[in-house]
Amino acid sequence: MSKIYKWGIIGCGSVTELKSGPAYQKVEGFQLHAVMRRDIEKAKDFAFRHNVPKFYGNADDLINDSEIDGVYIATPPDTHAYYALKVAEAGKICCIEKPMAPTHEECVLINKAFEEKNIPLFVAYYRRSLPRFEQVKSWIEQHKIGAVRHINWHLSKPANSIDLSKKYNWRTDIKIAYGGYFDDLASHGMDLFIHLLGDIEKANGIAVNQQGLYTSMDAVVGNWIHKSGVTGTGSWNFGAEKREDTVQIYGEKGKITFSVFDENPIVLEQGADTESIDIKNPENIQYFHVQNMNNHLKLKSTHPSTGATATHTSWVLEAILGKN
Repeated sequence: MSKIYKWGIIGCGSVTELKSGPAYQKVEGFQLHAVMRRDIEKAKDFAFRHNVPKFYGNADDLINDSEIDGVYIATPPDTHAYYALKVAEAGKICCIEKPMAPTHEECVLINKAFEEKNIPLFVAYYRRSLPRFEQVKSWIEQHKIGAVRHINWHLSKPANSIDLSKKYNWRTDIKIAYGGYFDDLASHGMDLFIHLLGDIEKANGIAVNQQGLYTSMDAVVGNWIHKSGVTGTGSWNFGAEKREDTVQIYGEKGKITFSVFDENPIVLEQGADTESIDIKNPENIQYFHVQNMNNHLKLKSTHPSTGATATHTSWVLEAILGKN
Protein backbone atom coordinates (compact mmCIF):
# COMPACT_ATOMS: atom_id res chain seq x y z
CA MET A 1 0.00 0.00 0.00
CA SER A 2 2.98 2.30 0.55
CA LYS A 3 4.58 1.56 -2.82
CA ILE A 4 5.74 4.54 -4.88
CA TYR A 5 4.82 4.10 -8.55
CA LYS A 6 7.36 5.60 -10.93
CA TRP A 7 5.81 6.83 -14.18
CA GLY A 8 7.21 7.66 -17.58
CA ILE A 9 5.54 9.78 -20.28
CA ILE A 10 5.77 9.00 -23.98
CA GLY A 11 5.11 12.24 -25.88
CA CYS A 12 5.78 15.13 -23.49
CA GLY A 13 3.98 17.74 -25.60
CA SER A 14 1.54 20.52 -24.77
CA VAL A 15 -1.07 18.37 -23.00
CA THR A 16 1.53 17.25 -20.45
CA GLU A 17 2.77 20.73 -19.56
CA LEU A 18 -0.13 21.71 -17.29
CA LYS A 19 -3.12 19.45 -17.83
CA SER A 20 -1.57 16.12 -16.89
CA GLY A 21 2.19 15.96 -16.30
CA PRO A 22 2.30 17.84 -12.97
CA ALA A 23 -0.48 15.64 -11.57
CA TYR A 24 1.89 12.65 -11.68
CA GLN A 25 4.21 14.65 -9.43
CA LYS A 26 1.55 16.01 -7.05
CA VAL A 27 -0.35 12.80 -6.29
CA GLU A 28 1.09 11.12 -3.22
CA GLY A 29 2.42 7.69 -4.13
CA PHE A 30 3.30 8.64 -7.72
CA GLN A 31 6.53 10.00 -9.19
CA LEU A 32 7.15 11.31 -12.70
CA HIS A 33 10.50 9.63 -13.27
CA ALA A 34 11.12 9.81 -17.04
CA VAL A 35 9.86 11.46 -20.21
CA MET A 36 10.35 10.67 -23.88
CA ARG A 37 10.04 12.66 -27.07
CA ARG A 38 11.50 11.88 -30.50
CA ASP A 39 13.22 15.26 -30.38
CA ILE A 40 15.48 14.45 -27.45
CA GLU A 41 16.39 18.11 -26.89
CA LYS A 42 12.72 18.87 -26.26
CA ALA A 43 12.52 15.90 -23.91
CA LYS A 44 15.59 17.20 -22.10
CA ASP A 45 14.05 20.66 -21.84
CA PHE A 46 10.81 19.26 -20.40
CA ALA A 47 12.72 17.14 -17.90
CA PHE A 48 14.82 20.12 -16.80
CA ARG A 49 11.84 22.46 -16.37
CA HIS A 50 9.73 19.88 -14.51
CA ASN A 51 12.51 18.31 -12.41
CA VAL A 52 12.15 14.89 -14.03
CA PRO A 53 15.21 12.66 -13.43
CA LYS A 54 15.39 10.92 -16.82
CA PHE A 55 14.66 11.74 -20.46
CA TYR A 56 14.76 9.66 -23.63
CA GLY A 57 14.54 10.08 -27.40
CA ASN A 58 13.39 6.49 -27.92
CA ALA A 59 10.16 5.06 -26.49
CA ASP A 60 11.54 1.51 -26.15
CA ASP A 61 14.23 2.78 -23.79
CA LEU A 62 11.61 4.33 -21.51
CA ILE A 63 9.24 1.36 -21.66
CA ASN A 64 12.05 -1.07 -20.81
CA ASP A 65 13.57 1.08 -18.06
CA SER A 66 13.54 -1.25 -15.06
CA GLU A 67 12.70 1.63 -12.71
CA ILE A 68 9.49 2.55 -14.55
CA ASP A 69 6.27 1.00 -13.19
CA GLY A 70 3.75 2.77 -15.40
CA VAL A 71 3.68 4.49 -18.79
CA TYR A 72 1.43 7.38 -19.80
CA ILE A 73 1.02 7.55 -23.59
CA ALA A 74 0.37 11.16 -24.63
CA THR A 75 1.07 10.96 -28.36
CA PRO A 76 -1.42 11.53 -31.21
CA PRO A 77 -4.03 8.72 -31.38
CA ASP A 78 -2.61 6.98 -34.46
CA THR A 79 0.39 5.76 -32.40
CA HIS A 80 -1.52 4.75 -29.26
CA ALA A 81 -1.92 1.08 -30.21
CA TYR A 82 1.72 0.83 -31.32
CA TYR A 83 3.04 2.02 -27.98
CA ALA A 84 0.34 0.47 -25.81
CA LEU A 85 1.02 -3.04 -27.09
CA LYS A 86 4.72 -2.55 -26.27
CA VAL A 87 3.79 -1.44 -22.75
CA ALA A 88 1.54 -4.48 -22.32
CA GLU A 89 4.30 -6.77 -23.54
CA ALA A 90 6.64 -5.20 -20.96
CA GLY A 91 4.04 -5.96 -18.28
CA LYS A 92 3.64 -2.39 -17.11
CA ILE A 93 0.68 -0.29 -15.99
CA CYS A 94 -0.57 2.08 -18.68
CA CYS A 95 -2.62 5.22 -19.10
CA ILE A 96 -3.53 6.30 -22.64
CA GLU A 97 -4.64 9.77 -23.71
CA LYS A 98 -8.10 9.99 -25.22
CA PRO A 99 -9.39 8.98 -27.62
CA MET A 100 -7.98 5.55 -26.83
CA ALA A 101 -7.27 4.87 -30.53
CA PRO A 102 -8.58 6.03 -33.93
CA THR A 103 -10.72 2.91 -34.37
CA HIS A 104 -12.84 0.64 -32.20
CA GLU A 105 -10.96 -2.34 -33.60
CA GLU A 106 -7.66 -1.00 -32.23
CA CYS A 107 -9.28 -0.26 -28.87
CA VAL A 108 -10.44 -3.87 -28.62
CA LEU A 109 -6.92 -5.06 -29.47
CA ILE A 110 -5.31 -2.83 -26.83
CA ASN A 111 -7.79 -3.71 -24.11
CA LYS A 112 -7.46 -7.43 -24.80
CA ALA A 113 -3.67 -7.24 -24.50
CA PHE A 114 -3.89 -5.76 -20.99
CA GLU A 115 -6.79 -7.96 -19.85
CA GLU A 116 -4.94 -11.13 -20.86
CA LYS A 117 -2.03 -10.13 -18.63
CA ASN A 118 -4.26 -8.71 -15.89
CA ILE A 119 -2.44 -5.36 -16.07
CA PRO A 120 -4.30 -2.14 -15.16
CA LEU A 121 -5.15 0.03 -18.17
CA PHE A 122 -6.54 3.53 -17.75
CA VAL A 123 -7.69 6.05 -20.36
CA ALA A 124 -7.56 9.82 -19.79
CA TYR A 125 -11.28 10.51 -19.92
CA TYR A 126 -10.66 12.60 -16.84
CA ARG A 127 -14.11 14.23 -16.73
CA ARG A 128 -15.36 11.06 -15.06
CA SER A 129 -13.26 12.09 -12.06
CA LEU A 130 -13.89 15.85 -11.93
CA PRO A 131 -15.89 17.14 -8.93
CA ARG A 132 -18.22 19.28 -11.10
CA PHE A 133 -19.47 16.20 -12.95
CA GLU A 134 -19.58 14.11 -9.80
CA GLN A 135 -22.06 16.75 -8.58
CA VAL A 136 -24.21 16.14 -11.67
CA LYS A 137 -24.00 12.38 -11.06
CA SER A 138 -24.98 12.90 -7.44
CA TRP A 139 -28.09 14.88 -8.41
CA ILE A 140 -29.10 12.13 -10.83
CA GLU A 141 -28.56 9.37 -8.26
CA GLN A 142 -30.47 11.37 -5.63
CA HIS A 143 -33.40 11.56 -8.10
CA LYS A 144 -33.37 15.36 -7.96
CA ILE A 145 -35.02 15.40 -11.41
CA GLY A 146 -36.83 12.11 -10.98
CA ALA A 147 -36.47 9.48 -13.67
CA VAL A 148 -34.14 10.71 -16.42
CA ARG A 149 -35.84 10.87 -19.83
CA HIS A 150 -33.46 12.54 -22.28
CA ILE A 151 -30.06 14.19 -22.68
CA ASN A 152 -29.10 16.72 -25.35
CA TRP A 153 -25.74 18.34 -26.12
CA HIS A 154 -24.90 21.08 -28.57
CA LEU A 155 -21.25 22.01 -29.15
CA SER A 156 -20.14 24.47 -31.79
CA LYS A 157 -17.18 26.72 -32.45
CA PRO A 158 -15.84 28.85 -35.31
CA ALA A 159 -13.03 27.64 -37.52
CA ASN A 160 -9.72 28.66 -35.93
CA SER A 161 -6.72 30.28 -37.57
CA ILE A 162 -5.07 26.92 -38.30
CA ASP A 163 -8.26 25.68 -39.98
CA LEU A 164 -8.56 28.81 -42.11
CA SER A 165 -4.90 28.73 -43.11
CA LYS A 166 -5.28 25.06 -44.09
CA LYS A 167 -2.02 24.28 -42.31
CA TYR A 168 -1.55 20.66 -41.27
CA ASN A 169 -3.18 19.64 -38.01
CA TRP A 170 -3.29 15.97 -37.03
CA ARG A 171 -6.61 16.60 -35.25
CA THR A 172 -8.26 17.23 -38.63
CA ASP A 173 -6.36 14.63 -40.67
CA ILE A 174 -8.92 12.01 -41.75
CA LYS A 175 -6.24 9.29 -41.55
CA ILE A 176 -5.75 9.99 -37.83
CA ALA A 177 -9.12 11.40 -36.79
CA TYR A 178 -11.99 10.64 -39.18
CA GLY A 179 -14.35 12.82 -37.15
CA GLY A 180 -11.84 15.65 -36.72
CA TYR A 181 -12.68 17.78 -33.69
CA PHE A 182 -15.58 15.42 -33.00
CA ASP A 183 -13.06 12.68 -32.20
CA ASP A 184 -10.99 15.06 -30.09
CA LEU A 185 -13.76 16.93 -28.24
CA ALA A 186 -17.07 15.08 -28.50
CA SER A 187 -15.37 11.95 -27.20
CA HIS A 188 -15.06 13.69 -23.81
CA GLY A 189 -18.79 14.42 -23.64
CA MET A 190 -20.03 11.08 -24.91
CA ASP A 191 -17.78 9.23 -22.48
CA LEU A 192 -19.07 11.45 -19.65
CA PHE A 193 -22.71 10.75 -20.59
CA ILE A 194 -22.01 7.02 -20.43
CA HIS A 195 -20.54 7.56 -16.97
CA LEU A 196 -23.60 9.51 -15.86
CA LEU A 197 -26.35 7.45 -17.49
CA GLY A 198 -24.90 4.02 -18.24
CA ASP A 199 -23.81 2.16 -21.37
CA ILE A 200 -25.35 2.97 -24.73
CA GLU A 201 -27.31 0.26 -26.52
CA LYS A 202 -27.72 1.82 -29.95
CA ALA A 203 -26.40 4.92 -31.73
CA ASN A 204 -26.45 6.43 -35.21
CA GLY A 205 -25.76 9.72 -36.91
CA ILE A 206 -24.63 11.72 -39.90
CA ALA A 207 -21.17 13.21 -40.43
CA VAL A 208 -20.20 15.58 -43.25
CA ASN A 209 -17.49 18.02 -44.27
CA GLN A 210 -19.22 21.37 -44.84
CA GLN A 211 -16.28 23.76 -45.04
CA GLY A 212 -13.66 21.91 -47.07
CA LEU A 213 -10.87 23.30 -44.88
CA TYR A 214 -9.43 19.89 -44.03
CA THR A 215 -9.98 16.22 -44.79
CA SER A 216 -11.90 15.06 -41.69
CA MET A 217 -15.56 15.66 -40.88
CA ASP A 218 -16.54 19.06 -39.42
CA ALA A 219 -20.30 18.68 -38.77
CA VAL A 220 -21.93 15.78 -36.95
CA VAL A 221 -25.41 15.02 -35.62
CA GLY A 222 -26.27 11.95 -33.58
CA ASN A 223 -28.95 9.99 -31.74
CA TRP A 224 -28.54 7.26 -29.17
CA ILE A 225 -30.32 5.32 -26.46
CA HIS A 226 -28.80 4.17 -23.16
CA LYS A 227 -29.53 0.67 -21.91
CA SER A 228 -31.53 2.34 -19.15
CA GLY A 229 -33.95 3.67 -21.77
CA VAL A 230 -32.72 7.29 -21.62
CA THR A 231 -32.63 8.81 -25.11
CA GLY A 232 -29.92 11.17 -26.33
CA THR A 233 -29.29 13.66 -29.13
CA GLY A 234 -26.24 15.69 -30.04
CA SER A 235 -25.03 18.19 -32.62
CA TRP A 236 -21.43 19.24 -33.16
CA ASN A 237 -20.40 21.88 -35.67
CA PHE A 238 -16.89 23.28 -36.05
CA GLY A 239 -17.62 26.06 -38.51
CA ALA A 240 -20.31 28.02 -36.67
CA GLU A 241 -20.42 31.73 -35.83
CA LYS A 242 -19.68 31.34 -32.13
CA ARG A 243 -18.73 28.86 -29.45
CA GLU A 244 -21.57 27.15 -27.62
CA ASP A 245 -21.40 24.26 -25.17
CA THR A 246 -24.68 23.31 -23.51
CA VAL A 247 -25.86 19.99 -22.08
CA GLN A 248 -29.39 19.54 -20.79
CA ILE A 249 -30.57 16.44 -18.93
CA TYR A 250 -34.37 16.24 -18.78
CA GLY A 251 -36.15 14.28 -16.06
CA GLU A 252 -39.76 13.71 -15.07
CA LYS A 253 -39.41 16.29 -12.27
CA GLY A 254 -36.76 18.75 -13.50
CA LYS A 255 -33.72 19.52 -15.59
CA ILE A 256 -29.93 19.77 -15.14
CA THR A 257 -27.92 22.13 -17.34
CA PHE A 258 -24.12 22.24 -17.60
CA SER A 259 -21.19 22.54 -20.01
CA VAL A 260 -18.71 19.82 -20.89
CA PHE A 261 -15.78 22.18 -21.44
CA ASP A 262 -16.75 25.61 -20.11
CA GLU A 263 -16.68 26.16 -16.35
CA ASN A 264 -20.18 27.59 -16.21
CA PRO A 265 -22.26 26.96 -13.07
CA ILE A 266 -24.18 23.67 -12.92
CA VAL A 267 -27.89 24.43 -12.75
CA LEU A 268 -30.65 22.27 -11.26
CA GLU A 269 -34.25 23.23 -12.05
CA GLN A 270 -37.17 21.68 -10.15
CA GLY A 271 -40.41 23.39 -11.05
CA ALA A 272 -40.10 27.02 -9.91
CA ASP A 273 -36.97 26.26 -7.83
CA THR A 274 -33.48 26.72 -9.23
CA GLU A 275 -30.14 25.76 -7.66
CA SER A 276 -26.83 26.87 -9.18
CA ILE A 277 -23.43 25.52 -8.09
CA ASP A 278 -20.10 26.87 -9.30
CA ILE A 279 -17.37 24.21 -9.14
CA LYS A 280 -14.04 25.11 -10.72
CA ASN A 281 -11.63 22.61 -12.19
CA PRO A 282 -8.22 22.04 -10.58
CA GLU A 283 -5.13 23.78 -12.01
CA ASN A 284 -4.00 20.42 -13.42
CA ILE A 285 -7.27 19.18 -14.85
CA GLN A 286 -6.20 15.53 -14.77
CA TYR A 287 -5.32 15.66 -11.06
CA PHE A 288 -8.39 13.74 -9.80
CA HIS A 289 -8.07 11.27 -12.68
CA VAL A 290 -4.48 10.54 -11.66
CA GLN A 291 -5.45 10.44 -7.96
CA ASN A 292 -8.08 7.83 -8.80
CA MET A 293 -5.44 5.80 -10.63
CA ASN A 294 -3.39 5.72 -7.43
CA ASN A 295 -6.48 4.76 -5.40
CA HIS A 296 -7.22 1.96 -7.87
CA LEU A 297 -3.69 0.56 -7.73
CA LYS A 298 -3.77 0.65 -3.93
CA LEU A 299 -7.18 -1.09 -3.89
CA LYS A 300 -8.98 1.86 -2.32
CA SER A 301 -11.50 2.25 -5.15
CA THR A 302 -12.16 1.29 -8.78
CA HIS A 303 -11.14 3.79 -11.43
CA PRO A 304 -14.08 5.05 -13.54
CA SER A 305 -12.12 5.23 -16.82
CA THR A 306 -10.53 1.99 -17.96
CA GLY A 307 -9.66 0.30 -21.20
CA ALA A 308 -13.05 -1.44 -21.15
CA THR A 309 -15.08 1.77 -20.68
CA ALA A 310 -13.04 3.63 -23.31
CA THR A 311 -13.53 0.77 -25.78
CA HIS A 312 -17.29 1.11 -25.37
CA THR A 313 -17.03 4.87 -25.93
CA SER A 314 -15.09 4.27 -29.15
CA TRP A 315 -17.87 2.00 -30.40
CA VAL A 316 -20.44 4.74 -29.74
CA LEU A 317 -18.34 7.38 -31.53
CA GLU A 318 -17.99 5.19 -34.61
CA ALA A 319 -21.72 4.48 -34.62
CA ILE A 320 -22.54 8.20 -34.58
CA LEU A 321 -20.04 8.80 -37.38
CA GLY A 322 -21.65 6.00 -39.38
CA LYS A 323 -18.50 3.88 -39.38
CA ASN A 324 -19.95 0.65 -37.96
